[in-house]
Amino acid sequence: MSEILSQAEIEALLTSLNGEAAGPAAFGGEANAGAARAARATSTAYEVYDFRRPDKFSKDQLRTLQMLHETFARLAGSGLSAFLRNPVNVDLISLEQVPYEEYLRSISSSVFTIMSIPPLNGQAVLEIEFATVFTMIDKLLGGPGKSVDRQSLTDIEQPLVRQMIDRMFGALKSAWEGVVIVNPSIETMETSAQFVQIAPPTDIVISILFEIRVGDARGAMSLCIPYMVLKPVTTKLSAQRWFASGSRKQKPEYRRSLVQHVNASPVECTVMLGKTRLHVREFLRLRQGDVLKLDQASDRDIQMLVSRAPKFEGRPALHQKKLVFTVSGPYVEI
Repeated sequence: MSEILSQAEIEALLTSLNGEAAGPAAFGGEANAGAARAARATSTAYEVYDFRRPDKFSKDQLRTLQMLHETFARLAGSGLSAFLRNPVNVDLISLEQVPYEEYLRSISSSVFTIMSIPPLNGQAVLEIEFATVFTMIDKLLGGPGKSVDRQSLTDIEQPLVRQMIDRMFGALKSAWEGVVIVNPSIETMETSAQFVQIAPPTDIVISILFEIRVGDARGAMSLCIPYMVLKPVTTKLSAQRWFASGSRKQKPEYRRSLVQHVNASPVECTVMLGKTRLHVREFLRLRQGDVLKLDQASDRDIQMLVSRAPKFEGRPALHQKKLVFTVSGPYVEI
């Protein structure tokens, strides 16, 4: 028996699929049953799944991570602006979960900061393009923000970069406090991606891409966190829990605890008796008994500095054979 349908059989089958009446002698109940099975087969929903790139985070968790790092970008921009004394804008561009080898392939020449984020186990990477790093260093040293065509850091530039990274770590800690209190610290700094091995090549990582604008200069920065580092806190990465933790800050108990901790914080206070200028050769000739003339008049109040910032004015005095400082009022800048 031939398995090829005739033209009449094809037309009868199409007629039955469209819901039109078919002759009882043509296909009868078998044709209708076949049409129903075909309709159910075409309505079956499916989703493509790539076993080489398994999804470790749900959409809700990715949305929470995006909100956290939008806050980090805003705080990092403010911290760098104060540090560089120039406007710095940091914007979140994208957040995705990719294999670690794919993340490394997407990076060219950059400064890699390998960091630990206790209490989470493992390491993460903060990557900044060389052009952006040299632009910020030039701004920090009082220059116009000109980049340098170089792919290495000198011994003088490395401490400056570490100070900028520390500012970003403070922003990262503040942004993550709703989920977990982290204490980021620099493990090492590299200038080649081949020495940055924080996870196996096929492991899934969260790749977060930022854009940094320093004046007219634009550059890229990325943060890479392996899934195994975030795995202990994945249950906390939900928008509902994150907003709930944020609302706790408005409660009176939280405010009282915050005030108690701030009041118990030690503050460094110093009294500025006066200043003077010396040449190096004069400084080297100083001996015991020499007298230095200060710029402070004896009949005027002197300054009291709190954490190196002038806050009060007053006069020195004696109390039980000890030199003390009598506050006369707040410091007024003239």
